[in-house]
Amino acid sequence: MQEEHGPRDVPPGPEQTEPTPTKPKHKAAMVSRYRPNDSKRSFCTCLTIFLLFVGITLLVLWLVYRPYKPRFAVVSAAIYDLNVTAPPLMSTTMQFTLLIRNPNKRVSIYYDKLSAYVSYKNQAITEQLTLPPLDLQKHSTVAVSPVIGGFPVPVSVEVVNGLVMDQTYGVVGLKLILQGRLRWKAGAIKTSHYEIYVKCDVLMGLKKGFVGQVPLLGAPGCNVDI
Repeated sequence: MQEEHGPRDVPPGPEQTEPTPTKPKHKAAMVSRYRPNDSKRSFCTCLTIFLLFVGITLLVLWLVYRPYKPRFAVVSAAIYDLNVTAPPLMSTTMQFTLLIRNPNKRVSIYYDKLSAYVSYKNQAITEQLTLPPLDLQKHSTVAVSPVIGGFPVPVSVEVVNGLVMDQTYGVVGLKLILQGRLRWKAGAIKTSHYEIYVKCDVLMGLKKGFVGQVPLLGAPGCNVDI
C-alpha cells in the first residue's frame, strides 16, 4: 500500500513584510522653498492695500480741497492822460478798478508777486506796475485800483494811428494784463508757486481830450491762465 503523503510542514521562517514606503528626502526642502514665497505674497498684498488706502485718502482730500482759479473783473476805468502827439513815444496814465475773487470755500490764495500793464493791439503802452502782495482769504473778494502809466514808452506807428482813429470814433479797446505768481493754502499746507497770467478786455467810450472816469462799453470777465 502506498502511503498517502500530506502536505509537508514548512518550517517557520522570518516573517516577510511589505517594505514601508519612505518619504522623499526633498520634501523638507520643498516646504522651506515655498514659505518665503508665501511671505512675499503677504507683503505684496499688504503693500497694495496700503497704497490703495493712501490713494483713496488723497483723492478724497483733493475732491474736498481742490482749488479753483481766482476770478478777475474790471468794473471801472479812468483816463488821466493819453498823449500820442510825439511818436515814437507816447505817455498815458490810467486807473482801473479790478475785483479779484477767491471762489474757494476751504482754500486761501496768496499773491506773492503781481504786476500790471496796459496793452493796445498786442503792444504795451505803459510800463509794468508792481502791485503789493495780496492775501485772499477763503471765499472772499477784494477791490484794487492801480494807477498805471505816467512815463513815456516807445510804440509803433500802428499804435499811434489806431489810438487817434479810435478816439475820433469815441470807442477805444484796451487790454489790462496782470501776471505774477500765487500759492494756495489749505489749513497748514501751502502749495508751491504757480505762474498766473490774466487778460482783461476793456472797451470804453473815450473822446480825444477827455479826462476822468470813462464809461465801460464792455468788460467781460477776464481770462485767467495758471
